[in-house]
Amino acid sequence: MPGRLLIILGPTAVGKTDFAISKALEVGSPVISCDSRQIFREMSIGTAVPSPEQLSAVPHYFIQTRSVTENYTAGDYEVDALALIRRLFAEGHETLVMTGGSMFYIDAVCGGLDSLPQVDPAIRAGLMERLRAEGPASLAEELRRLDPASYETLELTNGQRVVRALEVCIGTGKPFSSFKTGQRRQREFEIEKIGLNRPRAELYARIDQRVLQMIQAGLVDEVRSLLPYRSCPALQTVGYREIFSYLDGEISLDRAVELVQQHSRNYAKRQLTWWRRDPSINWLMR
Repeated sequence: MPGRLLIILGPTAVGKTDFAISKALEVGSPVISCDSRQIFREMSIGTAVPSPEQLSAVPHYFIQTRSVTENYTAGDYEVDALALIRRLFAEGHETLVMTGGSMFYIDAVCGGLDSLPQVDPAIRAGLMERLRAEGPASLAEELRRLDPASYETLELTNGQRVVRALEVCIGTGKPFSSFKTGQRRQREFEIEKIGLNRPRAELYARIDQRVLQMIQAGLVDEVRSLLPYRSCPALQTVGYREIFSYLDGEISLDRAVELVQQHSRNYAKRQLTWWRRDPSINWLMR
């Protein structure tokens, strides 16, 4: 009989980690992380990695196993995660628990990624330079003009994702979204998805409180320690860019905190928008 992969997904701060651990304990599974930022070892506080107590409850995979200096993509994760899943099934697991909020990572595991055209590397180099100089908001505005569909679904504060979409738009003259064929690769195991959600006011309050807890836990010092690596794609994300701006003297700490909260709420909304297209998700209101 094929194994079953149980994926616990949902917006940031909804409570996926504890729910996934309870399910893993129930079925005797490890937890396979599907988070594109928790995979980096230098990013602990700003990515809300599981606590030592949570990590000790069951084995976890893909938590702080890469460096921010590595260019690790959703395609890389697809290869690594499928190899692990197949090995664990071969070892006798009947059900495996995966959890995370990274839409591209989850899509990569479930059905593979669309084949995207190769474009002139000079286009990417130029966009990355603009990203460092202007930040993701300027590039996101250009993406809105060239590809409104991608603008509505991408995590716009994730500079690497915006650059990838823009380089395809510019290099081919066609919207990035036009290459999303939706053709899925068949997996040899069963996939079940549980989506967690909360009433919007409650979810947003949890997000705001989590950001405050990150500040209290030392997020500013964590970001300060990453200043030498600030141009790395992994750090072009919510919770880091805003604190970089504070450290540069561009905004106050209070304003930086407000922006992290706002951008995190925006990201949660985009996550939910993305997953509403998937009728296979069984949604649970927490």
